[in-house]
Amino acid sequence: MQDRVTYEFAIIRLVPKVERGEFINVGAIVFSKRKKFLGIKFLVNRKRIQAFTSEIEPDIIEDYLKAWEKVCEGEPKGGAIGKLDLPSRFRWLTASRSTIIQSSKPHPGLCFDPEQELENLFEKNVL
Repeated sequence: MQDRVTYEFAIIRLVPKVERGEFINVGAIVFSKRKKFLGIKFLVNRKRIQAFTSEIEPDIIEDYLKAWEKVCEGEPKGGAIGKLDLPSRFRWLTASRSTIIQSSKPHPGLCFDPEQELENLFEKNVL
């Protein structure tokens, strides 16, 4: 029988007007040190964003999230941050920000497969 492993996750949010604090969940990120896994999954729902605000260009949001994806994948695609170890990359991605793309605080958990947990979190919190 496979053992459960610890992992951490955060939900990625689009905060169109930071001063208002309203947000749309656009993705999830999962990190498991033991499984050496750092993954992100996101969806830029253009209709939903445009219904929320017309001041944000969805293509720009998608580009930012693709940059986060490159950081998860590591160097050389992820630039200087991508060269850091997995825990440091996760901490950088989930650090508190005052920009329009933010993450929730990291939360711990136990799972058998971090990649499957990423799928589950994405379906539950984003779709």
